[in-house]
Amino acid sequence: MLSKDFFRNIGAQFVGGLQFAGGVTALGFDCLKELFRPPFYIRLTLEQMFLIGVKSFSLVTITALATGSVMALQFGYGLEKFGGKLYVPKVMALAFVREMGPVFTSLLVAARIGSGITAEVGSMNVTQQIDAIRALGTNPIKKIVLPRLLATMITLPLLTVMADFIGLFGGMLVTVKELGQTPEFFFTKAVEALTLSDFVMSLFKPFVFAIFIALTACYRGMRTLGGTRGVGDSTTWVVVTTSVFIMVSDFFLTKAFILFVPSPK
Repeated sequence: MLSKDFFRNIGAQFVGGLQFAGGVTALGFDCLKELFRPPFYIRLTLEQMFLIGVKSFSLVTITALATGSVMALQFGYGLEKFGGKLYVPKVMALAFVREMGPVFTSLLVAARIGSGITAEVGSMNVTQQIDAIRALGTNPIKKIVLPRLLATMITLPLLTVMADFIGLFGGMLVTVKELGQTPEFFFTKAVEALTLSDFVMSLFKPFVFAIFIALTACYRGMRTLGGTRGVGDSTTWVVVTTSVFIMVSDFFLTKAFILFVPSPK
């Protein structure tokens, strides 16, 4: 028989999930209210954009290039068995722009930036720096959370666009060398396969992911306790939570686009 501790743990996890959802939602509304109130910390936002965007450039570039090359290689030799080698550019363009680019880029940013924000904000909380900011009459949401949220919302879609182009470039290199196609043929077929809704989906997904990553990292960081061990636990928790959210929500976002944004015939 199941013990009382089992149901107690399930209940505690359920309550904790509700508290987390409510806390992140409330933090999002607080950020929305503070967005249009002065002062505006533009310099802090630009600094975060540099840390999130520019510092992630090499990681996203390597991952996108490798992923695009592997996809083209797998699709090429897989479709060649059925006489569909000419469809590799179209299949790869659709798969990368719709799914692989947004999801892989968001997962990389969630692991790198989500953990970094959590560790930084969590360290500020355990050393009482956030309390000091409040004591000086400054809203910590305005100075700590909002710049990181805006920077993530701006840079993650831009990183995704960059990843899409680099991934397709890597796929083109493989198709030219391994499948005997020309660069002109690859990009012509790739452009034919893509529509405006595909690019909208490729930008909207990382935009949603960016909001969740930044809010989750800041929320958990501002509630971190227990010194350095608490910071480590919060960092691990944020990386796992944001990664699971990206993978699960990707399905629902894709389904919503299929239902409400039909592809042109």
